[in-house]
Amino acid sequence: MKTPLAPLFLASALVFLPHMAAAEECGDVSIAQMSWQSADLLANIDKIILSKGYGCEATLIAGDTLPTFNMMNSEGKPDIVPEMWINSVRESFDTAVSEGRIEIAAESLSDGGVEGWWIPQFVAEAHPDIKTIEDALQRPELFPAADDSSRGAIHNCPPGWSCRISTANLFKAHDAAQKGFDLVDAKTPQDLSSSIEQAFEEQRGWLGYYWAPTPTLGKYEMVRLDFGVPHDKTEWDTCTAVEDCHNPQPNAWPKSSVYTVVTDKFRRSATEAYSYLANRSWSNRTVNGLLAWMDDNGATAEEGARYFLENNEELWSTWVTPEAAEKLKNYLANS
Repeated sequence: MKTPLAPLFLASALVFLPHMAAAEECGDVSIAQMSWQSADLLANIDKIILSKGYGCEATLIAGDTLPTFNMMNSEGKPDIVPEMWINSVRESFDTAVSEGRIEIAAESLSDGGVEGWWIPQFVAEAHPDIKTIEDALQRPELFPAADDSSRGAIHNCPPGWSCRISTANLFKAHDAAQKGFDLVDAKTPQDLSSSIEQAFEEQRGWLGYYWAPTPTLGKYEMVRLDFGVPHDKTEWDTCTAVEDCHNPQPNAWPKSSVYTVVTDKFRRSATEAYSYLANRSWSNRTVNGLLAWMDDNGATAEEGARYFLENNEELWSTWVTPEAAEKLKNYLANS
């Protein structure tokens, strides 16, 4: 008995159609390219993997924590933030997640980020009594300001970074100005890292905000100060992380949650690409090593992304589908 061809063709089409749709569903994807190195590197890795492995039309959009979160929350763009440090926007972030505008894909850093106020290890060794912020604030002469050595300096973050607000509030909470200190706002991320490099070259004290993972803390031995008080989440959410809070109190930096976040629209429309992001997580140790390589070789984030993909197949291949892995290996071998 002969079977009609039309039903067979239709059945075959129904079998392959979902796979065709999955391959074609990604479309245009915008990725936030934050101004710090680890986030910039991860954004470039995501661009290559999504473009070459999943067929997305991926583009990078410059951003920083607060403006990017606000735009994503209100306008639904960018589609992806590869590395968002959410502590400073925790309350608004939780609301956006609960209301379905933003979704968490994965922890960018499997062991979390590290934030706080630091001093050089050589200062800590020479003055073992300095263990807390209050201890350091009693010795402004050990941390001289560049333009006035009679005053101490506390180095703050560049514009657009949430830590700029928190550090300014903690400066005020500890009455640092009355204790002989000035708050020195960095103009760029490079200003902040350069101030540490210069302090080590001159064997001069340094006090201020910094974080990991970074190549700077990989090269220069620093000690994070104890805040001297426990973390008060309510105080942090309602004041420490709020610009122009009138009466901030001393507070400890919370454990830094670092997530890859996406819009709800992207989550629903690009399921395979989203699955990659949901699997993609790496350690501070891995990132520090990559950032150190980039710094030593004067490499861009794009070059660092390529270096990572060429030398860490055993890691990134666990993030992607077998089909995407083959496409990426072919791309790396032929470009």
